[in-house]
Amino acid sequence: MTERWRPELHTFHFPEGEMTITLKDVAILTGLPITGDAIIDSSRKPEDGWGPLIQERLGFNMPTTTPVEGVGHPPLNAGQVSIPWLVDHIQLEVNIGLDTPEDQVERYARVYLIALVGGFLFPDKSNKWIQGMWFPMLLGDWDEIGRKSWGSAVLAGIYRELCTCSRLGAKQAGGAMFILQLWAWEHLPFLAPQDPREFWLPDDELRFVANPPYGFK
Repeated sequence: MTERWRPELHTFHFPEGEMTITLKDVAILTGLPITGDAIIDSSRKPEDGWGPLIQERLGFNMPTTTPVEGVGHPPLNAGQVSIPWLVDHIQLEVNIGLDTPEDQVERYARVYLIALVGGFLFPDKSNKWIQGMWFPMLLGDWDEIGRKSWGSAVLAGIYRELCTCSRLGAKQAGGAMFILQLWAWEHLPFLAPQDPREFWLPDDELRFVANPPYGFK
């Protein structure tokens, strides 16, 4: 697919003609809003980094040098925050139930949102880091988050990653490529798996591959 992408036109070129994923496709496949305020990076990294903001809103003391067990990198690195570190800590500290205090439920929900944005909608190539630019938005007012045009931002991210990985020498792509995969399966059925069992993982219970982010229960 990426070899047929033309950055100057933002379309795939096939023998039969041109095709491209559109804003309507993203809205149908994801349910994300495509109207509202534009998502722009209007924040500046604080002089003391993102750790104090995360500690204030989520209650985490963010070390800067301790590697994450099994991951091999610290929770904070050059303006980025480790998503696995946040998820592990929130699940250790908060056990969601009917009697869970509201403030803890909100902390849990915000980490889930961070994992969703950084790990699924706007992932980098490692799929383990989220840029600090998202934190003023995701740790801010809930209503303000809901007024954003997330669908258009996701589509712009897909276009940007396709343009990047179509260059000579590129080996990987970030971005929400699972959306592009679903779109391709719908419009180009010969690319889709023919056996439905390919969607399932071997386990005691059948479950879909698209699990919640980073093992959230």
